[in-house]
Amino acid sequence: MTSSSDQTRRQFFHTAVGTAATLACLQTGRPVAAALVAAATPPAKKRPLKLAMASYTLRKFDLDQALAMTHRAGLKAINLKSFHLPMDSTKPEIRAVAKKIKDAGILLYGGGVISMKNEQQVNQAFEYAKTAGMVRIIGVPAVAMLPLVNDKVQQYDIQVCIHNHGPGDKTYPTPDIAYARIKNLDKRIGLCHDIGHTARSGMDPAALTRQCADRIYDVHFKDVTAPVKAGHSTPCGRGIIDIPSVLRAFIDIHYQGFLAFEYESEADDPLPGVTESVGYVNGVMDAL
Repeated sequence: MTSSSDQTRRQFFHTAVGTAATLACLQTGRPVAAALVAAATPPAKKRPLKLAMASYTLRKFDLDQALAMTHRAGLKAINLKSFHLPMDSTKPEIRAVAKKIKDAGILLYGGGVISMKNEQQVNQAFEYAKTAGMVRIIGVPAVAMLPLVNDKVQQYDIQVCIHNHGPGDKTYPTPDIAYARIKNLDKRIGLCHDIGHTARSGMDPAALTRQCADRIYDVHFKDVTAPVKAGHSTPCGRGIIDIPSVLRAFIDIHYQGFLAFEYESEADDPLPGVTESVGYVNGVMDAL
């Protein structure tokens, strides 16, 4: 309980700070209102989860535009889709793109979603990731390729995060089914939990996050309009996913990877939806 004396001291402090800020503005010519807001705003606390861009969101734009839009969304890390770095790029081309991203002040941490249906695609994915300096591949390896993927993660020390695609995906529809297929494999083989596809499967993303906690290494973060196959992407906070519950689950499991925003709607103009989602998620984290 806050005493009246505590309230008085707090009021006095804010009044004093505000007065000092106002006097300083009058002396320097700075806007008074801006200084008062700054004086009344508490220092920002470090947020418990890291955010990133899944470049599939920006698939209608070239790499330079995608990097600029990632900055505008306030994101400093990216998971690159082949639209922005084709899988058949030469090693010099891959290194040049990786350098451009680094020079832009953005961390290129992963690539995907990458199909790995056969041995050639598995080998290509690992060389692609190694050349670009990626620490993880977000992929969908065929079940028959899992033994080879198991060997490759040991050879390259690069994680593979199996991405669930929801209703219609007969192999990895939800994280728990993917988990069952890889639980006895090298622990560098884990999951990219797409919470939107989990919700479209009629399941609770927060509950599955807790259930599969020890193998979740990447996340595609989004909201969706309905818990059915026809549900589609919508800005976070406008759909049916309990975003605060999901964020709390990731905090509780001490998740160390990125929440990568994959906004699939409005491909010609995705930035408003992405920035709204980033702002909403940051606001929820600040409130938790």
